[in-house]
Amino acid sequence: MIPMGQVERTTQRIVEEVGRAVIGKYDVLMEVMATILAGGHVLFEDNPGLAKTLIARSFASALGVDFHRIQFTPDLLPSDITGSHVYDRARSEFVLAPGPIFAHVILADEVNRATPKTQSALLEAMQELQVSITGETRPLPRPFVVLATQNPIEYEGTFPLPEAQLDRFMVRLTVGYPEPAEEAEILRRRADRKEEEVRLDAVSSAEELLEMQRAVEGVVVDEDLRTYIVSLVGRTRKHSSVYVGASPRGSLALFKLSRAWAALYGRDYVLPDDVKRFAVPALAHRLILRPEFWSRQASTSDVIAGIVESTPVPKVS
Repeated sequence: MIPMGQVERTTQRIVEEVGRAVIGKYDVLMEVMATILAGGHVLFEDNPGLAKTLIARSFASALGVDFHRIQFTPDLLPSDITGSHVYDRARSEFVLAPGPIFAHVILADEVNRATPKTQSALLEAMQELQVSITGETRPLPRPFVVLATQNPIEYEGTFPLPEAQLDRFMVRLTVGYPEPAEEAEILRRRADRKEEEVRLDAVSSAEELLEMQRAVEGVVVDEDLRTYIVSLVGRTRKHSSVYVGASPRGSLALFKLSRAWAALYGRDYVLPDDVKRFAVPALAHRLILRPEFWSRQASTSDVIAGIVESTPVPKVS
C-alpha cells in the first residue's frame, strides 16, 4: 500500500499542476482533490465563467486519466450518454458503440439543462459504477468521477435536479470570483502564453489514483469522531427550519471526506477539524427547508454552519 507521505506528495503535485491553469482557488482545488480521493462526485454550482469547466478538464489532465465532456441540452437522449448498439455490416451483427460515459473523469456540463429522463442515465453510473444498455450491463472504468456544473441563474429551459440525484453528489462546491490581483494574474499569464490552451503535464495515472484511494481506507476515524458525524447529521433531521434532513449517505460522505482530507496532509488519523471542514459542502445540498423559511432567504449552508457551531466537539487523543 502507498505510504501516506507519498499520497500527500502526489496530491500536492496534482493540485499545483492544476493551479497553473486555475489561479487563486487553492481551497476549492483541495476540496475537489479530497472528493476524488474519497471516490465521490462533485457538483459545481456557480455563475458562468468562473472556471468550473476548466477545473474539471485540468484535473483530468493532471491525473493522467481519460476525460470526456458531455454538454447537457434539452434534446440530449440517454443513449447519447451511455451509447447504443449499432449494426455492423461487415460482421452482420449489432455491436456496442460506447458513449462518452466510458471514461475516468466525466464533465457533465450544465447538467440541469437535460430532461429528467436523460439526467437519470447518470444515476446508475454515479451510484453503481455501471450502465445498462438495451438490457446489457457494462462496468465503467475505474476510477470513475463525475464533475457536474450548473448555474444558479438562467432557470428558463432547465430541469432542476431531483433530490435523489443531488444526493449522489458527495459535495456541492462554489468557485467564486477571483480577487483583483488574481484576475490580473490570469490576464498576465494569458498574455505570456500567447495561446488559449493551458498545457498541463500528467502527474499521476489511473492506477496510482486507485492505489491512493485504497490508502485512504487505512485512515483511522476514532469512535468519538464517528459519533460526532452521526450527531451532526442527526441534528439536520430535527432542526426547526428543515423539512427533510440529510440521509445516512450524508454521514458516509462526511466520513469518507474527512479521511481523504487527513490523507492530503499525510496523516493516517482524522481530527475534528477535518469533519467540520466538509460539513457544509457535504450536507447543505441534502437538506430541504420548510416552505415558510424560503421567504426569509434562509440557506441550507447557514443551517449547517449553525449546527456545526452548536454541536459539542469531541476530544480525541
